[in-house]
Amino acid sequence: MNNALPRVLVTGATGKVGSALVSRLRNEVSIDVIAGVRSRQKASYLDVPLVHLDFDRIETLRPAMQDIDIVFMMTGYTVDMFRQSKAFLNIAKIEGVKHIVHLGACGDDDTMVAHWGWQQFVERYIEWSGFSFTHLRPDIYMQNLLGYGGTRAVDGGVIQHYVGDARISWVDCDDVAEVARTCIVNWSEHAGATYRLASDVKTFSEVAAELSTVLGKPFTYEPRPATEFLEKAVAVGADGAYMHSAYENYAAYTAGREPEPGAPFSIMQKILRRPGTTWAEFAQRHRADFDY
Repeated sequence: MNNALPRVLVTGATGKVGSALVSRLRNEVSIDVIAGVRSRQKASYLDVPLVHLDFDRIETLRPAMQDIDIVFMMTGYTVDMFRQSKAFLNIAKIEGVKHIVHLGACGDDDTMVAHWGWQQFVERYIEWSGFSFTHLRPDIYMQNLLGYGGTRAVDGGVIQHYVGDARISWVDCDDVAEVARTCIVNWSEHAGATYRLASDVKTFSEVAAELSTVLGKPFTYEPRPATEFLEKAVAVGADGAYMHSAYENYAAYTAGREPEPGAPFSIMQKILRRPGTTWAEFAQRHRADFDY
């Protein structure tokens, strides 16, 4: 490592996982943490040193990684991930970054879901480039019901989604951030590992029932056609290729063809030394967010 204390760069530092990770790392006495952000003004609440980093502006990459030892790298959810990640990793190698904790997407190595597999190409490029690494593959975030892509999945006690009655593997963003913290602070113990992360499995109908029980108000699930998701995503300017892959995945769930089993909960137990968050616990913790 380059310094007396390892210097850690967190990308995606204002996102759900990134901001939760920064809040955990800033109190660690064994590291120095720096947040890579596009807007310093919008990121001042992070209360750590900030550096300008924009994956679409290659001139910001090298200054952001000077004297950095460990990077928390969050790959974006568009096909631009290939161009962005390749440039980022090439410069990280030149600047002497040693270890990458990469936040990708769910899926096993043999996944046939396209956008999950795209994330795994980024993983392979990390490995090919010679970095020490830890790959994190979270399943579906519980927080997605509170807001995703600028919309809420829950409105007035009605949950709308596009996967029929499929059983979904879920994980709490805060748990993912805690796993990432552990993999950064104790990076050598987790070097070379790939962790798929989940802590509960439920259909959306079962999630609605759990919310009803915990919050004492009725929640219901209204399945919507996957074509509606694609139309809405394209209408707001989302990446067409990426969203078409997500649509195909949702359509497969709706038709009863679940792409693959979810992650074993034992991985969370092993890393966190406790069970991961269940939907009952998440509903209780976010009671005010679900209220109507």
